[in-house]
Amino acid sequence: MAAPQDVHVRICNQEIVKFDLEVKALIQDIRDCSGPLGALTELNTKVKEKFQQLRHRIQELEQSAKEQDKESEKQVLLQEVENHKKQMLSNQTSWRKANVTCKIAIDNLEKAELLQGGDLLRQRKTTKESLAQTSSAITESLMGISRMMSQQVQQSEEAMQTLANSSRTILDANEEFKSMSGTIQLGRKLITKYNRRELTDKLLIFLALALFLATVLYIVKKRLFPFL
Repeated sequence: MAAPQDVHVRICNQEIVKFDLEVKALIQDIRDCSGPLGALTELNTKVKEKFQQLRHRIQELEQSAKEQDKESEKQVLLQEVENHKKQMLSNQTSWRKANVTCKIAIDNLEKAELLQGGDLLRQRKTTKESLAQTSSAITESLMGISRMMSQQVQQSEEAMQTLANSSRTILDANEEFKSMSGTIQLGRKLITKYNRRELTDKLLIFLALALFLATVLYIVKKRLFPFL
């Protein structure tokens, strides 16, 4: 199991490496910064905070080195402390150079903007005129679209009116069809009843004819064959 002092030394080394990488990343951000000065000031504030944290961890590691029982381990840690201090000094030098480079870039950019100020004003004037023309064209286009929509609405109203008239015509035709259907049903019933009546009449005529023939045959039989 590792001693608490060894754990503390390991944590200090890890924190020192982390802060060193964060400082390097911020310095690169300063090199890439193109302004404004407020952004540069904010980056420098973050770098100062990271340097303070880094310096504090290096001091803790140095104190731990001095508290080592073995001289060999003490010398190894003190050498690490010395390396970390050199690296921090190198980062501070890079930080100052990055600030100089960034400030020069910001100054050059501001000068270029001042020189281009007249051109920018002319460009803005031209842009305003172009925007006015574009706005006028858009207004004309919107008015044309509005007229077209009005025509479409009118045509839709006429189509709805035609559809309503067609619906009424269909309803009237449906009513007439229902009336005709009732008439047809009545006619069918009458025809059926007539057919039944005709069949009954035919049957009665047939029976009457049969009775007449039977009567005739009976009379003939009595006249011609009285002895039968």
